[in-house]
Amino acid sequence: MIIIIGNGISGVTAARNIRKRSDEPITIISAESKYFFSRTALMYVYMGHMKFEHTQPYEPHFWTKNRIDLLQDFVEHIDIASKEITLQNGGKLAYSELIIASGSKPNKFGWPGQDADGVSGLYSKQDLEYIEERSPEMKTAVIVGGGLIGIELAEMLLSRNIEVHFLIREKYFFNGLFPIHTSEMLMKHFEKHHGLHMHYSTELDEIRTNNENKVIGIKTTTGEQVECQFVGLTVGVTPNIEFIKSSGIEINRGILVNEYLETSAKGVYAIGDCAEMKSPVSGRRQIEQVWYTGKFMGETVAKTITGEPTKYNPGHWFNSAKFFEIEYQTYGMVHKELQDGQDEFVYQHAKDDVLLHFVFEKESRKFVGVNNFGIRLRHPVFNDWLLRESTIDEVLKNLKSANFDPEFYTKYENEVVKQFNEQFGTTIIGAKPKWWQHLISVK
Repeated sequence: MIIIIGNGISGVTAARNIRKRSDEPITIISAESKYFFSRTALMYVYMGHMKFEHTQPYEPHFWTKNRIDLLQDFVEHIDIASKEITLQNGGKLAYSELIIASGSKPNKFGWPGQDADGVSGLYSKQDLEYIEERSPEMKTAVIVGGGLIGIELAEMLLSRNIEVHFLIREKYFFNGLFPIHTSEMLMKHFEKHHGLHMHYSTELDEIRTNNENKVIGIKTTTGEQVECQFVGLTVGVTPNIEFIKSSGIEINRGILVNEYLETSAKGVYAIGDCAEMKSPVSGRRQIEQVWYTGKFMGETVAKTITGEPTKYNPGHWFNSAKFFEIEYQTYGMVHKELQDGQDEFVYQHAKDDVLLHFVFEKESRKFVGVNNFGIRLRHPVFNDWLLRESTIDEVLKNLKSANFDPEFYTKYENEVVKQFNEQFGTTIIGAKPKWWQHLISVK
């Protein structure tokens, strides 16, 4: 029997792809929920845009039809010698192959009061339920950490007219990832949101509680105090591997795996947020906790387990997110600062929240990557340009073909090309998108 620990995108993708290729019995174990759901949709459940059952891509009968057994329980121990796992309810299960896809858990850094009533991250279904239960008594909330989950949590709470204070350690928002011009655009955008108070260069010192161990406020390292009823800890996540430590499987920050996603134990694999590549693909991190890499890992390990050993290859980096109304995408590698031999072109609209940051090689003019805000761009088009090592000139000439915005949205490509020509002395003329590309973008 193949056992999969974790029913997130990594574990479920592995199960689905194994079933396509094998009749081997499959059991997925998860303590969080019985059925797979879209974790990124939790915020929309809170905001009333959908119900929790709407976040589940597959109907309950899907699992029976595909002969994938679901077990809701905690795994307490893995015995790699006997190839057995021990469950919290005391039961044991034997496996032929084991896939660990246990995901992440929110970081905590030992702050006084971090385990008080009214403190939570935003990662699991239980976190959503915890926040929902306490929302009626919230007038003011403090969010610690300037990442994407923190922005989601801020948008959620503001939708309920809860005042939000956001503590950001850096001087600029996302200063570790974005150049100053990008951070400043986002910071100005945040100022438009009534009830959102951004505290830059500010760190949490302690969470203040009352005699019932309930949150009543916070104090920063500079002595500033904010009264609140809720504290959201969104200072990143760490691999969820506590139950692995007694197994003898080799770990570091995550569960160490080779290019085939194999751990140090025979027949045991690790994928998704909990996996740490011993030798990552050039330019990639050892741990990449994003949705699509987990999906790719699930597809890859399914091939290996069913007789087609396959090396994990995530391809070119891409990601997407949302900063309130501003949609963000990145394709290729765009660093905070230019690398040796690189040049950049930044287009920023004078009034609209639209910014494109292109990076390319100076001599060859090879396109390296783009950070994009305020325009939806097609992943397949940019991925193709990166695979073919297209020049920045080709990218800009055909930029309209990559536009994924709905019909009647404002188009900025002509202005982008014009500004590039003026800055770099080129004569690029933007091509019109083919008729079928227009139809796809409207669909």
